[in-house]
Formats: sequence, structure tokens, C-alpha cells
Amino acid sequence: MASPVFRFRNRSQTSFRLEGERTLLRYPVIGDYSEWSRLREASRAFLEPWEPRWTHDDLTRSAFKYRIQRYDADRAAGHALPLFVCLKSSGHLVGGVTLGAIRRGVAETCTLGYWMGEEHAGKGLMRDAILALLPHVFDSMRLHRIEAACIPDNTRSQRLLENVGFRREGYLNGYLKINGAWRDHLLYALIAEDWHSMRTKSSGSGG
Repeated sequence: MASPVFRFRNRSQTSFRLEGERTLLRYPVIGDYSEWSRLREASRAFLEPWEPRWTHDDLTRSAFKYRIQRYDADRAAGHALPLFVCLKSSGHLVGGVTLGAIRRGVAETCTLGYWMGEEHAGKGLMRDAILALLPHVFDSMRLHRIEAACIPDNTRSQRLLENVGFRREGYLNGYLKINGAWRDHLLYALIAEDWHSMRTKSSGSGG
């Protein structure tokens, strides 16, 4: 179970972990570069249709160093929580999840983004990771709402979101520029009341 503290002043505080049944979520660090770049390169054709267009230097060490610096800055400011998804059994990197666009005040909301290496897809690992993340969103961070958007063609993501309790709320025209083109998206969301209700029912049934 993770500490409820969200904002950290430096990367030496690396004890943050969220654990699922098969996965663990942790902060990305510069030492992840080799494993991350290998996984992303091997999964390029699998991932590109669903992501913003990769830059020409996307997989270089210098770009990864900048990525880690940006992750640290966003986390310290409370704007985002980027995490790597690893196998609990071995620690090997399999993907990533990010809570972005964190808004406080009257909103208390965030957006969910995620990716999974091709060789690890379809095995239930992202479902496990998101289920490990949601208690942190609603209990520790005390947000009220988490949103996720996916391209209508991405039936795998739709099934995933629905499986972990998200509800489809709408259709977003030209919402995000994906792989160089503005794409429509389906909007999904989960609110705290629904999450707590699902958890109570699950506990009551012994699941």
C-alpha cells in the first residue's frame, strides 16, 4: 500500500510503490533508459497508431533524460503522476501509466493515460495496474473524478476501461492529435462514489 503523500521534493524518495496482484507501479528513473528504449522500439508499430507522433530522437538517451526531468517537475508541482508498470515477480518494465491534468479546487479531477509493450499486451497486466492505481486516486489523492479517452477504433482500450468500472460519457470530435492526425475520441470516466460502491460490493461478495 502506498503512502498518501503525493508531492515529493526530490527523487531520493523512491520508496513510493503501488502494488497489484501481478504488477507494481513506481517512479521512472534515468536508470530505466536501456530497458525502456528496447521495449518501446520493439513495440513501435504496435504503439504508434494510438500515440502522439514520435519525434525523430524519441528513443535517444538525451530525450529520455529530458523526459525524466519533466516527469519529476510535473510530479513536484502536483500536475501529474507518471509511473512505470513493472512485473511484480521480476521488476521488469512492461509499460506505463500517467495521471495527468490534475486539477484541484472545484474539479478534483485527473486524466488517465497508459501504454503497454506489445509482448506484454493482452495478459491482463494493465487491468491489474489500473486497479492498483485507483485506490491511490480516490483514497490517497482524494480526487473525485478520473477521465480517460480512447480512439473509437481502439476496442482493446474500451474493454479495459469498462472492465475496471469506467463509464462511457460522450464523443469528443477532433480531441487529440494522434500519430499526426486529429482524431475523435470516446470519453470515459469514473467518479469516487461509483468506485467506493464497487469496492464495497466486491468486499461484500468476498471477491
